This record gives sequence, structure tokens and C-alpha cells, in this order.
Amino acid sequence: MIERRYLLSGLALGGAMIAAPMLFAKPGKRPLAQPGWRLSDAEWKKRLTATQYAVLREAATERPYTSPLNKEHRAGTFACAGCALPLYSSKTKYDSGTGWPSFWAPLPGAIATSVDHELGYPRTEVHCPRCGGHLGHVFDDGPKPTGKRYCMNGAALRFVPA
Repeated sequence: MIERRYLLSGLALGGAMIAAPMLFAKPGKRPLAQPGWRLSDAEWKKRLTATQYAVLREAATERPYTSPLNKEHRAGTFACAGCALPLYSSKTKYDSGTGWPSFWAPLPGAIATSVDHELGYPRTEVHCPRCGGHLGHVFDDGPKPTGKRYCMNGAALRFVPA
């Protein structure tokens, strides 16, 4: 039978191995907002709802299936909720089954990316290149022709009908 001290030591070591990447991960470098969009926190809080502020400025993630944009199927453009920069065409939107608006490609030159270590492993975070707002993440499990899934927070987007 395993002695209690060996069992406890093993559990402590295992927990440390799981937690270490999160404790020592360095955050990715976020894109800087373009001149004219470098607003103070107070200015952003005046422009955005509480949920939009949490997502765009603090990199929060909205709960899945809570955004009405997840069910938006009209022709148009999805723009940044912070600065109105056009980001995605409705032609590239698809139902990924994740509960967040998903696209297989952005508009040309419309997004910026950085490496996000928030969960202890690297993910590709998607930002607005104009205001620097957090939009979501991109994954390599999307449909053809790109194989990408741009999984966006609906609170970070605004739909503009065609």
C-alpha cells in the first residue's frame, strides 16, 4: 500500500506541473490602437456597454449562445463594436456549433493577432487593428477553403446590413 506521504507528495507535484505554465506564462503583446483610438478607460466606458467593455478592453469572453449575432444570417458586414471597422463579411459566416459567431475568413487586412497564454497554452487571439479591442480567437478546425474558425465574441461586433 502506498504511504500517505508519497501519495500527497505525488499529488502536490502533479498540481505544480499543471499550474506552472499558467503561473509563468508571459502575456502576448497586444496591438496598440491607432492614433485617434487611444482612449482612456473612462472614454471607452462611455462608448461601450458593460459587456462590450469587458470583452473589447479586458479580453473577457461572453457566455456562448448569448449573442443575437450568432443567429444573424442576413447579407452584410460584421464590424468592430468599438470603432466600426469592417471585419467580416456575412458570406464567410457559418454555424460552428460553439455558440459564438464564427467565420472562415476575415476581410483582407481587417484583423490583427497576438499569442494568448491566458489558459496556460498558446492560442491565437484576434484584435481589431484600429482600436486594439479583443475580438476572439482563431482555431485550425474550421471549414474549407481556409480550415480556420474565427470564433468571435458577439459583444465585440456590430452587424451592418447590406
